[in-house]
Amino acid sequence: MTKLSVNINKIATLRNARGGNMPNLLNVSKDIEDFGAQGITIHPRPDERHIKYNDARALKSIVTTEYNIEGNPNPKFIDLVLEVKPTQVTLVPDAVDAITSNAGWDTEKHFDFLKEVIDTFKKNGIRTSIFVDPNPLIIEKAAEIGTDRIELYTESFAKDYAIAKTEEEKQNAVRLFNIAAKKATEVNLGINAGHDLSLDNIQFFKENTPNLLEVSIGHALICESLYFGLENVINMYLNKLK
Repeated sequence: MTKLSVNINKIATLRNARGGNMPNLLNVSKDIEDFGAQGITIHPRPDERHIKYNDARALKSIVTTEYNIEGNPNPKFIDLVLEVKPTQVTLVPDAVDAITSNAGWDTEKHFDFLKEVIDTFKKNGIRTSIFVDPNPLIIEKAAEIGTDRIELYTESFAKDYAIAKTEEEKQNAVRLFNIAAKKATEVNLGINAGHDLSLDNIQFFKENTPNLLEVSIGHALICESLYFGLENVINMYLNKLK
């Protein structure tokens, strides 16, 4: 079964909108795990506009499943990860002013930088993952860098799948990801995926992406929960990921 890690950034955004502690991020994280999710993901940004660095520290003693911290490995982020020591760190090349992640790493251009950062994390017992586009050459370089996993950036799949009307068009939407997953398996990399995955597309993506270990879902899951409830939605995802 592919594991479901729930990104709780949107919970923090809602909390921060009023400046108090409602909803309580730590309590929601406990509930998400109790509802069956196998991981909690956060993506702290330099301006702390949703997840705050102190949230990352507080969650360390709360999360009992897999704890995944995503972000651009600037010095402040690296120090935070080394302090907290989550289960997994996912490196994402997002700009400071990015609304959300919008590209994967160029693993050839940033080879030396990524290798140094990943070596540091792995020496501290933290599993590493690199956010990448579904490009076999990028994935080959990721393996040479020494990362444990890649996270496939799935926005293009989600957009193409949403407008697909035939089975052939659906297969075309996932084709590059199928190829990328096979390449990752060939070079002994674990496979994660995330970005714009939803109840509408997750089962098709999982069925056509071999050896998919984990998906990280936040925005869609929280939006869907407004209609169906958080516990129901988490279990709907788990059923589709079996």
